[in-house]
Order: sequence, then C-alpha cells, then structure tokens
Amino acid sequence: MRYIITFIWSFLLVSMLNYVAGSIAGIASFDFMTGLIASVVLSVIVIVMTSAIPEGEVADH
Repeated sequence: MRYIITFIWSFLLVSMLNYVAGSIAGIASFDFMTGLIASVVLSVIVIVMTSAIPEGEVADH
C-alpha cells in the first residue's frame, strides 16, 4: 500500500511541477507522459532511499 501511495503523491507533485514550470516557460501544451515517467523515476528513488535508512534508533557510540 505504501508503494501505491508513494506513486500517487509523486505523480501529483511531479504533474503539478510540470504544469507550473511549463506555464512559466511559455510552453503551450501539457505533456502527460513526461510527468508519468518522471513520477515513476521519483517513486523508485524515494522507495530506494527509504529502504536504505535503518529503522529504529541508532546506537550512540
């Protein structure tokens, strides 16, 4: 379930960023596939980063 929610949030945020940046740059059309591909890449990066972080408390040395 967390993978699905991660993808949904990344899709929403990347699509919003794609639309706003395209509007500011003056690009007339909104490209759905660019946002979809970028959100899949972002989701994979976030999932890999969260799996690399240890769970629980870190020992004090």
